Amino acid sequence: MRIGELAKRAGTSTRTLRYYESRGLLAARRADNGYRDYDEDDLRLLRQIRTLQDFGFDLEETRPFVDCLRAGHPAGDSCPASLAVYRRKLAELDGLIDRLADVRATVARQLADAEATAGAADGGAADGEPPAPRCEMTG
Repeated sequence: MRIGELAKRAGTSTRTLRYYESRGLLAARRADNGYRDYDEDDLRLLRQIRTLQDFGFDLEETRPFVDCLRAGHPAGDSCPASLAVYRRKLAELDGLIDRLADVRATVARQLADAEATAGAADGGAADGEPPAPRCEMTG
């Protein structure tokens, strides 16, 4: 199949396919007329790349999965190098989750403090004006 058909079937652009080719993730064969020629295996590689990128893997992190498929394995994640990428990505995600949990706790504390302050101010405000906004995000 030609590059346009492959791009359409993979849900990407021909420009992206050329970029993947320049990075060595996709290898085009040339037909006698000079056009790039791809097959179902190339589509399979592209689907692997796209799936991983949808999950937050950067392009270089997809390389071991592509290499695994090219080596004839039935799945891109059945090789040791792919498993290592999974392990690194899980560690990265765990770190992000921990950081988000810390941020959430800080925001929850700030909200509780602000509501308490606003409640106290509402009870004692003689002029009926709402309290001035405050933001003391520290941490």
